[in-house]
Amino acid sequence: MPGYRDGWGAVNTVNKILRLNTRDKNTLLRTSFLSQLGPTAMAAMLEIATVANYESRDVLFREGDPAEYFYCVLGGYVRLYRLNKDGREADIRVCGPGDTFAECLLTMGDNYLYNAQAAETVTLARFDLQKVRALAEQEKDVAKTIMRCLSAHLLATMDCIANDRLQTAPQRVAHYLLTACNTEGGPASIRLPFQKSLLAGKLGLAPEALSRAFSSLRRAGVTVRGRTIQISDVSALKQI
Repeated sequence: MPGYRDGWGAVNTVNKILRLNTRDKNTLLRTSFLSQLGPTAMAAMLEIATVANYESRDVLFREGDPAEYFYCVLGGYVRLYRLNKDGREADIRVCGPGDTFAECLLTMGDNYLYNAQAAETVTLARFDLQKVRALAEQEKDVAKTIMRCLSAHLLATMDCIANDRLQTAPQRVAHYLLTACNTEGGPASIRLPFQKSLLAGKLGLAPEALSRAFSSLRRAGVTVRGRTIQISDVSALKQI
């Protein structure tokens, strides 16, 4: 079945659904959602999982659509966002390899609460919500990992809200860069895993605000060339 273009200029494609291969299984086994399951529960979750591939800008689902699955990213990045009545977009989260999304619907709700779009070519594991709900009734490990995952999302959301209110745009960018590099001091180099426009949404900034923030960080030794970011002194960046 051919893809179709929706009202936002994105293509929604019906993809061939595949079973997990060895690489996909290994990726899932390392995720926070599955890594702490016992053998029985883990085997049951892997049996439920199917794999779907999406191209860049494919829409996975729209806000209000009936919810069938929650997802785990195996490769690539997925953008979660909402639209207002005027078509303005607000990014909620950028999900990368190992991240899960829409699992909040395991405990309540029958419709998706936001839009999900492939930011680039992505491979996703899909879990049927009804089957996982039934499994959680039988396997306490599954119920526990759902609670643990939702708690982690709540804490991350609280941190995000606090950072948005307490940090300036340059401080938000500096915080992201410091989180992304593994160096305590001295020079460092970072390659963004996605386009700067996606980073802007992730940090709650307009693209032009992100550009101004990078410009202001030049005095701290930050140089941007495409997706590559050079930091002359990590210690200096920590002072922003």
